[in-house]
Amino acid sequence: MPTILVLPDAEALASAAADFIRQAASEAIAARGRFAVALTGGSSPGATYKLLAQTPPGQENWGKWEVFLGDDRFVPADDDRSNYGQARTLLLGKVPIPAGQIHPIDTGASSPDAAARHYAETLAQVLQPEAGKLPIFDLVLLGLGEDGHCASLFPHMATLAVTDRWVVSSPPGTLPPPVDRVTLTYPVLNAARQVLFLVNGEKKAVPVRDILEGRATREVHPAAGVQPVDGTLTWMLDKDAAKLLHSS
Repeated sequence: MPTILVLPDAEALASAAADFIRQAASEAIAARGRFAVALTGGSSPGATYKLLAQTPPGQENWGKWEVFLGDDRFVPADDDRSNYGQARTLLLGKVPIPAGQIHPIDTGASSPDAAARHYAETLAQVLQPEAGKLPIFDLVLLGLGEDGHCASLFPHMATLAVTDRWVVSSPPGTLPPPVDRVTLTYPVLNAARQVLFLVNGEKKAVPVRDILEGRATREVHPAAGVQPVDGTLTWMLDKDAAKLLHSS
């Protein structure tokens, strides 16, 4: 069962999420010497990234972070629609993580399929899973679309059924922007030690209710398919996103 935390507003959500990420980083570095994290894009994480970037020097071991993206749009990094561009502007460009430990998806590749293949190779090289095993992130951050999608796993898409690849390309979903995507697949998301959903706003209230109260299939609301095998699942919601939950 997931842990569900309801915060009074988006500001409190961002603060709680930043604290969660700092704690996850501290625990991972203490246990394994590094913190492998997959960041998310969209509207929800921006304030959290800004707070993380304000962490006083010496309170975060940035040199031990290995940073990935859970998905990205197939656009240049300086495009306003780029998840990596957003993360770089709000966080990665403001903290001393070594450049070689930041791993964007190669949206300059010849095609989204090529970018997906390249990124799977990057996961293998950096995370070094055992033969036949999945790469394991210490933390995967995810948002939630109004249609219930997460990462770039969209309703009723063939990507939802992929189990033999770590990274795939995806055509656009029904929500804007209408650009091709590259995304981690369910097996990789569900291999993470911790998954944290950050969700704010009343437009997300229906999928939040349907997913957390068991009414949704992953074909309809793909975020329902995120169920870590050996890790923990936490949903952080503001009051607007949680307003339809019976227990909120």
